[in-house]
Amino acid sequence: MSKSARWAWVISLMTVTGVCGVLAFLLSIGATPQRGFFERHYVWLFWLNAAVAAVLVIVIGVAAVRLIIRVRRGRFGSRLLLKLAGIFALVGVVPGVLIYTVSYQFVNRSIESWFDVRLASALEAGLNLGRGTLDGMVNELSNKTRDAAERLSEASTSTHLLGLERLREQIGARTVALVSGNGQILMSSGGDTSSLTPDRPSPAMMRQARNAAVASQLEGLEDETQALLGRARIRALALLPNSDMRLGALGSGSGERFLMVVQPIPSTVLANALAVQTASSEYQQRALERDGLRRMYLGTLTLVLILAVFAALLLAVTLGNQLARPLLLLADGVRQVAKGDLSAKPVLDSQDELGGLTRSFADMTGQLADARAMVERSVAQLESARTHLQTILDNLTAGVIVFDAQGRIDTVNPGATRILRLPLSAWRGRTLDEVPALQDFAQAVNQRFEQHSPELGERDHWQDAFELQLESGQDQLTLLVRGAQLPQDARLMVFDDISEVVSAQRSAAWSEVARRLAHEIKNPLTPIQLSAERLQHKLEAKLEGADQAMLVRCVGTIVNQVQAMKQLVNEFRDYARLPSAQLKALDLNALVSEVLTLYAEAQETGHLRAELAVQPAQIKGDASQLRQVIHNLVQNALDAVHERPDGLVCVRTQQTFTDTGEPRSLRLQVIDNGPGFAEKVLKRAFEPYVTTKTKGTGLGLAVVKKIADEHGARIRVANLHLGGDEAAPVVGAQVSLSFSKLATAATDAGTALKPA
Repeated sequence: MSKSARWAWVISLMTVTGVCGVLAFLLSIGATPQRGFFERHYVWLFWLNAAVAAVLVIVIGVAAVRLIIRVRRGRFGSRLLLKLAGIFALVGVVPGVLIYTVSYQFVNRSIESWFDVRLASALEAGLNLGRGTLDGMVNELSNKTRDAAERLSEASTSTHLLGLERLREQIGARTVALVSGNGQILMSSGGDTSSLTPDRPSPAMMRQARNAAVASQLEGLEDETQALLGRARIRALALLPNSDMRLGALGSGSGERFLMVVQPIPSTVLANALAVQTASSEYQQRALERDGLRRMYLGTLTLVLILAVFAALLLAVTLGNQLARPLLLLADGVRQVAKGDLSAKPVLDSQDELGGLTRSFADMTGQLADARAMVERSVAQLESARTHLQTILDNLTAGVIVFDAQGRIDTVNPGATRILRLPLSAWRGRTLDEVPALQDFAQAVNQRFEQHSPELGERDHWQDAFELQLESGQDQLTLLVRGAQLPQDARLMVFDDISEVVSAQRSAAWSEVARRLAHEIKNPLTPIQLSAERLQHKLEAKLEGADQAMLVRCVGTIVNQVQAMKQLVNEFRDYARLPSAQLKALDLNALVSEVLTLYAEAQETGHLRAELAVQPAQIKGDASQLRQVIHNLVQNALDAVHERPDGLVCVRTQQTFTDTGEPRSLRLQVIDNGPGFAEKVLKRAFEPYVTTKTKGTGLGLAVVKKIADEHGARIRVANLHLGGDEAAPVVGAQVSLSFSKLATAATDAGTALKPA
C-alpha cells in the first residue's frame, strides 16, 4: 500500500471514530432527554454536525476533483477507476438514501406520534377532570360552610366551643373556627397538631366572603412536595348573618363574625390530580422542545448519510485501486496488442483469478506473436501469388471478368476493358446488365451460366460465341466466351475478340469463291459472245422485218449480259487476287484531288465538295489501291444521293495531333446526306456481297476493308443523326479511314509520291 493510501486510511479511521462517538453521545441524550437540553445546546450541536459534514464533504470533493483531473488528462485507467468508484458509491449511496428516507419518515412520524392530538386531548381532559373534582369539593365545602353559618346564626343559645365541635363533626371538616371581622381567630375546634391555632384567612378571602357571604379556595397545591405531605386543603369562609347582635356574649366586642372551615383533600384525589398536572406540564415542555428534537434527530440522520457516502467513496477508491490494478495491467497489454506490439507482457504476482488472467493473457500474447509471424509469411506468399496472377491477368489479351455469388462484377482485367471498349473497372460491385450496351449480352451469359449450373448435373464450364453490338453502333464484335463456376458460387468469364478472325475466314472463303467463279465462268463467256455475234453476222442479211429486228435485239442482249458477267468476274478476280500493297510516302490530299477530277460534273453541279486539311502529314500507302478506295467510296456516296436534288457528298481530310503537338494520324472521311446505311448493312458492311443496291456485287466495301487492313488503317461506317441524337432520324452516312502510318521527313523525303 502506498504512503498516500496509508495516510488516507488513518485520517478516515480517525474521522469515523470521532463521528461515531458524537453520534453515540447524541443518541444517548436523545433516548433520555433532559428537560430543555436541546434548547440549551442546539446551537453548538448544530455547528458540530455542520463541521463534521463539511469535513467529509471536503474530503469527498478533493477525491472527486483528483479523479476528474486524472480523467481529463487522459491518464490510463482513470475512466475505469471512475466507473468503479461510481459503482461502489452507487451501491453505498442508494441504500443509504433509502434508509435515510425511511428513517426521516419514521422520525417525523414518531415525534409527531408523541404529540398526538388525542394524547393532548386526553391529558387536557384528565386535567379538567381533576380540576372539576377539586372545584366540586370546594363548592361542596362552601355550601356546607354557608349552611352551617346560617344554622349557627339561628341558634337560640350562644355559640360555645362544644357547639363548634359538634358542627365540625357534622360537616366532617378538619378545623372549624369562628373569625372576627378583622381576621382574628375567636374560637376553633380541631386543627393540625403542628399549630395551636389555625391559620388566619387572608384579607382578600375575607373581603370576598363579606361581599358574597361565602368564599373558598384551595391551598397547598403550589408545592408538589408540601401537597404530598398533607398540606393541601380547602378553606371556606362564610359570613354569619346578624352576627353583631347574636355573638355579643362572646365578649369580644360587637362586629362581623365569620365561620371558617378547613378540610383536607383526600390523598387519592390529590395524588391523581398531581400526576395529571405533572404529566400535562411535562407534555407542554416536550411540545416546546419538539422542533429542536426533530432537527437534532434529522441532523444526526443526515450526518450518518454523509458518513455512509464517505465510507462508500473511500471503499470505492481503495477497492477500485485493488481491482483496477490487474485490470489496468490487462488493459495496457490489450492497448499494446491493438497497436501491434506483441512483445512479452508483465504478469501480476498473485494466486487469485486476476493473477491467472494476466498470466493467461501473457501466454496468449506470445501465441499471437507466433501466429502473426506465420500469418505474415502466408500473406507474403499469398501476395506474391496474387501479384503473379495479377501480372498474368494484366498481360492477357483475352478479357477476364470474375463475378461474386450475387452476380456483381468483382475483378476485371485490362483485356476486358480493351475488348469491350468500356471502363468496366468503374462498374465493380454492380451487375453486368447495368453496364450500358451490355444488357442483352449479360442476359445471354447469365442464361448459359444457369444452364450449366452444377445443381442441374451439367458441366461447370461452357463455351459459346456471341455477337455484340457496341453502344456507338459503329462496331460489331464477335466474342468467343468461356464460362466456369468457381467456389462459393462465384463465376469466371473469359472472352476473346474473334471479329477479325471471323472476318478473315469470311474473306478467305469469298476469295476462294471468287477465284472459282472467275475460273469457271470467264472461260465460256468469250465463245458465247463470239457465237452470238457470228449468228448475227450470218443471219442478219437473210432475215427481214420483224425477224431481223428480233435477231439484232437478242444478240445485243446476249452480248450485253456477257459483258456484265465479265465485269462481275473481273471484280471477283480483283477481290481474290488483290496484290500486296507497296507502301510509299504519299500525299493523300493530292491523291484525293486527282480522283475527284473524274467527277468534275458532280463538282460543277454542287453535288460533290472537297474539304482538305492544310498541309497535312504524308502517309505511307499504295497509290493505286488507295485510288481505288477513294473512287469506290465517292461513287457509293453519289449513288446514295443521286435521287435527291439537294444531295451532297463531302470528301474531307483531317489531321489529328498528340498532346505534344506531333501529328498522330490522318483521317479521310466521305460524308453524304443520303438515306444512310440499313441496320443489317451496318452490322456486316465489310462482308462480300452485302449491299442494298439493285445493281452491283457488294464487293466495294469489302475491297476497301482489305485495302485498309493492308495499310494498317482503321475504317468505320456510321449513320448521321439529326442533332447528334441516335434516337433522331437519319440524315446521312459517313465512312472514315484513319491512317496512323505517317511518313517522316528524314526517311521518306524524296520518295514522296505526287500523283498527277
